[in-house]
Amino acid sequence: MISVTKLLFARDYYGDKLRYTKNAHSMRNGAAEGMGPVVVWNSTKTCNLKCMHCYMGSDAQKYKDELTTDEAKKFIDDLADFRVPVLLFSGGEPLIRPDFFELAEYAQKAGVRPTLSTNGTLITREVAQRIKDIGVGYVGISLDGLKDVNDKFRGVEGAYEKAMKGIENCVAVGQRVGLRFTINQHNARELDKIFDFIEEEGINRVCFYHLVYSGRGEGMVADDLTHEESRQAMDTIIRRTRDFEERGLEKEILTVDNHCDGVYMYLKAKEAGDEKAAEQILSYLSMNGGNRSGIAFGEVDPLGYVHPDQFTQHHTFGNVRERKFGDIWCDTTNAIMAGLKDRKPLLKGRCAKCKWLYCCNGNFRTRAEAVTGDYWESDPACYLTDEEIGLTEEK
Repeated sequence: MISVTKLLFARDYYGDKLRYTKNAHSMRNGAAEGMGPVVVWNSTKTCNLKCMHCYMGSDAQKYKDELTTDEAKKFIDDLADFRVPVLLFSGGEPLIRPDFFELAEYAQKAGVRPTLSTNGTLITREVAQRIKDIGVGYVGISLDGLKDVNDKFRGVEGAYEKAMKGIENCVAVGQRVGLRFTINQHNARELDKIFDFIEEEGINRVCFYHLVYSGRGEGMVADDLTHEESRQAMDTIIRRTRDFEERGLEKEILTVDNHCDGVYMYLKAKEAGDEKAAEQILSYLSMNGGNRSGIAFGEVDPLGYVHPDQFTQHHTFGNVRERKFGDIWCDTTNAIMAGLKDRKPLLKGRCAKCKWLYCCNGNFRTRAEAVTGDYWESDPACYLTDEEIGLTEEK
């Protein structure tokens, strides 16, 4: 995750202490000194929508053997023991679980900050108030374009209007809320409209996700942006983030799942002759160290299996029904887990030779595996040129 706001303006938000702290890049089992990783819990596979790029392949049917309430509480206790700072409740649609509020409140009382990733369609005013009252730190609502584009992606007509109502209800009760937007060929032209939208609706935060070829998204490689389109998308994000800052609008802007975004920001600052900004950007990137799936970020699926992140559920390290999460997370007998803790010697192709490897860490492994069949090959979504990553210098 790249905080565009932090890199450009050194603004402090909650997540920054997990990403941009001294020696964060050298951690092996957590986000920062004395902490475990941020954990996503896909608490159910059931969902009231059927998104075309869903990494879980979720739909409206009920699935068997998902963690019970008691099992989930034991899991949360284990996270607290391991000093996990944040538990992100995701799905499917987590609000479909009848015990969501009980479990989110349980996490909050255990000292693990609960956050929520949702499609927003089930957030009535009453639900929004309950979310706020139990101490959910942040609600991320997925929206992949304006009305027609979003509903096509979500697979259900009317999803946009219901999500809009969910956003309005969160804003109305003072619950911190943001958008989750996955950039692709079908919606990249709506980026400016999305910035207009978050300003008009009083939304605090937006995370722009790069497409990962996982779940139903595995068949969407051709729907991803070209390298030139990715650069244009980042130009828009940087331009509009600067515009918010110049007008005194405090909005947290982030990009997710493509760590060359940070390097691109550094190169753009250098190109503009802004040495101070370039130095600041590189300093933060060096602290963070790049992709930290399997280190500072992990996922647990509805059945309790532990994975390096939510897009990589085909690699499994253990089950929280059988062992404590912290014990699983620190166990390097699995070759993929061991590799993720220290992946640089294993990387191949452009990633292995890139001069920015120390602040990118090989980008996103699941995309590389989806396209090449090799988990340690180069990430095909890296849009930096050979010259920009130092390959022409080598030649």
